[in-house]
Amino acid sequence: MTDMLRKLINKIIEYQHLLLILLSLFLILTSSWIVMGRSIRPNASVWDYLHVYLGMVVAGLSVPMLLANVAKGKWRQFFPWLMGDFTQLSRDICGLKRGNIPAAGGRGLFSVIEGIGLILLLLVSFTGVMWFVTQGSSEALNWRSYHQSSAHGFIGFMLVHSVCAAAHLIDLVRN
Repeated sequence: MTDMLRKLINKIIEYQHLLLILLSLFLILTSSWIVMGRSIRPNASVWDYLHVYLGMVVAGLSVPMLLANVAKGKWRQFFPWLMGDFTQLSRDICGLKRGNIPAAGGRGLFSVIEGIGLILLLLVSFTGVMWFVTQGSSEALNWRSYHQSSAHGFIGFMLVHSVCAAAHLIDLVRN
């Protein structure tokens, strides 16, 4: 691998979170401007093509994002419930009832929310790719429906994630 390509890959990895946020926001904010059903129309707009191809970029970045966040045992932080570990999560939820902001990191509420976001990002990406792959067939409309449903879940995640990030920043300023 050339040195320049290696540097580019390292920069993409370094900024993948920011890149995914910006691309996802663009795709969400412009999604109402696209008109697609079974396939990309012959007279598709630039918004249709941008949505499809930037969506493919997001899909391509979603797998390394997931892998980076589950490698070397880090999956335990984002998915503690897979091991039956609910201690910090329940502590954070009880603390919320008393008005305490959960701590960032660990196996608590914020980390579990981020884990759900990783799954939703992968789901939106997978359904979008499948919609593209099956375009022109009757199955494409099913994948379109799955894609829209998972995108709505991902939008909900982004809103919750933004609130969590703001709460974390407020907590940092307060301390």
